[in-house]
Amino acid sequence: MESQLGLIDQSFNARYTSCVREALDGLPDNFTITDPSISGNPIVFASKGFLKMTGYLKDEVIGRNGRIFQGPKTNRRSIMEIREAIREERTIQISLLNYRKDGTPFWMLFHMSPIFSKEDGRVIHFISVQVPILRKSRSEDGNRWQEIVCGSCRREVSSDSVIQLARCRALDSLMDSDNRVMEVEETCEANDLEKWKAVTAINNILSMLTHYSELTGRLVCGKRINSSVISSLTSSLNISLGRIKQSFVLIDPHLHDMPIVYASDAFLTLTGYNRHEVLGHNCRFLNGPDTDPKALCQIKDSIRSDQACSVRILNYRKNRSSFWNLLHLSPVRNASGKIAFYVSVQIEEGVKNGGSQGLSPEMKQLGTVGAIKVAVRSLSIGAGSSRS
Repeated sequence: MESQLGLIDQSFNARYTSCVREALDGLPDNFTITDPSISGNPIVFASKGFLKMTGYLKDEVIGRNGRIFQGPKTNRRSIMEIREAIREERTIQISLLNYRKDGTPFWMLFHMSPIFSKEDGRVIHFISVQVPILRKSRSEDGNRWQEIVCGSCRREVSSDSVIQLARCRALDSLMDSDNRVMEVEETCEANDLEKWKAVTAINNILSMLTHYSELTGRLVCGKRINSSVISSLTSSLNISLGRIKQSFVLIDPHLHDMPIVYASDAFLTLTGYNRHEVLGHNCRFLNGPDTDPKALCQIKDSIRSDQACSVRILNYRKNRSSFWNLLHLSPVRNASGKIAFYVSVQIEEGVKNGGSQGLSPEMKQLGTVGAIKVAVRSLSIGAGSSRS
């Protein structure tokens, strides 16, 4: 967890100036920012308005996935639509039933938009704005009814009022027997004003992030600028790869100089580099004065012949300390059988991994390669079917 918190800090520090958090805290909107390049697409920023709306503390939210706000009546179809939007790296606006920390449900308009790097077109973050949906009804009695359905039975149960408790029990009985209540819950729609608030909030947040990225020279924007340099990885593949805990990098052989397009959290921990110092660069930065040229030739030969290879090579960390790397390199093919990437799995010689007791380095490497191949092929199959 400690290493992930370091990555979360880097997520902002590498892209924006140190004042950005304070500036974002000054906005009145309810929103979170997530980073799809970190395992689990965790929240890296939560606004004060969002924390107040949900009842969570900052430390309870940062580093967590947004699923902690879902509950038994959150529409699974809506969640799948959000995941699909992440996979396709596009904006989505949808009504969603979420839950506060105390368990009370509430309807909100969920508006999510990707933030792109102006340098290479990669998705850097996702902004998610949440606007509470206020229900209206024609009659006073209807309005009270809607307030119970939307607002929450659980809060009323905890009340000392016997009358409120009776109302809640009556509602529970009706919810069990009357499908109309469920239909109302499933079709809660935001009005035009609430939709306008969400779009305005997204634009304000994007404007602020753009400003603070300009000060570092690592610009972000709301649209891809140059499609010719877009990263080979979708956000969905980033998330899938983030679940693999071994140290590895993914290399794109179709781009100039075969750059790294994905680096696992464990790789960053092993080498001491930040993610932005690795992505877009060839792996040669790991080599040093005592790296064996024969080992490098073996790696190059395996790439030319489209074959896997294993080699023991002396590599160097960012602080220039050396380590013996038990490296395994393998081609990764897509669903059509063409090589999409090369994966390079690293295991530091002599260091035991408590999470993989009993497995030899070779078995760990093969297991990692297998998991990566499944992720790449599954997503290429999904992309193909969605286009057909």
